[in-house]
Formats: sequence, C-alpha cells, structure tokens
Amino acid sequence: MVETFGENIGNLINMSSKLEKYDRLYEQIKAYVGSTDDIWARLATMEAVLHHKMQAFFWTGVYALVEDELIVRSYQGPVACQKLRHHTGVCWAAMKSGETVIVPDVESFPGHIACNSLSKSEIVIPIRNREGHLFACLDVDSDRLNAFDREDEEGLKKVLSLLYD
Repeated sequence: MVETFGENIGNLINMSSKLEKYDRLYEQIKAYVGSTDDIWARLATMEAVLHHKMQAFFWTGVYALVEDELIVRSYQGPVACQKLRHHTGVCWAAMKSGETVIVPDVESFPGHIACNSLSKSEIVIPIRNREGHLFACLDVDSDRLNAFDREDEEGLKKVLSLLYD
C-alpha cells in the first residue's frame, strides 16, 4: 500500500510540475513574441523555447496547410519531412478532426508517417486563424513512449493562445 501511495504522490507532483513548467514557459514566450505580430515568427519562437525547455520534446515543429498540402514551416530537432503524405498520419488526423491527437505509441497509429525512426510518441494540435479556420498544426514528437497527455495539450494550447495576444 505504501508503494502505491508513493507512486500516486509522485504522479501528482509530476503533473503539477509539468503544468507549472508550461505556465513559466508561457510567461517567457509572452515576453519574446511581443515584438512582432508576424504569426510565423511567433510560432518559430514558441517552437524553439518549447523544444529546448521540455525534456521529452525530440522534434517540435509546425506544418502549414498550403493548397491542400501539409508543408513544414519551421522546426527544432532532426531533419523533418518537408511535405507530409496526403491525408495520412497524425498531423492529417488532427487537421481533419480539428482536435488534438495524442499518440502514446506511433507504431500503433495506422498510417503513421515516420520522418525519424527515433520518434515513439506524438501530440499534434491544430492551429486556427482569428476567423477560426485551420491553417497549420503544432507537431511534437518524443523519443519516449507515452510522453504526452492532457496536461501537455492544456499547456501547449495555452502557449498557442499567444499567437493573437
């Protein structure tokens, strides 16, 4: 019973500290992105900060919807796929649904596009413009299984809210 209690306390501490870390990064990124209204510059800055501050982030980037294609705009990490295979993979799933997609094990995701064989788990968050139309997605990969959860979704969405502040 003591081990279970200890594990539960450890999980609660990790969740709390993860959300607190996103809150700190939000404030840091807010200070950086205030110098421009350019959305691509803001996204590139967000990617850089998130990638270098979040330990589980192996690859962090943005794919933009350009003439019904998902094209990489900017990223941190190993070389990426320049264009994603049409209407397949995690990014397209998020863009089609308009909802965040969290994949604990990319090997179990039908049609997963392996831009890097070290990728083990992934979170993709669709990005909307001021009018509410999808125009891009934030794609984060980890070289660890089960690296992402709803706290990551919450934290990343909060950071993305800075696109229009």
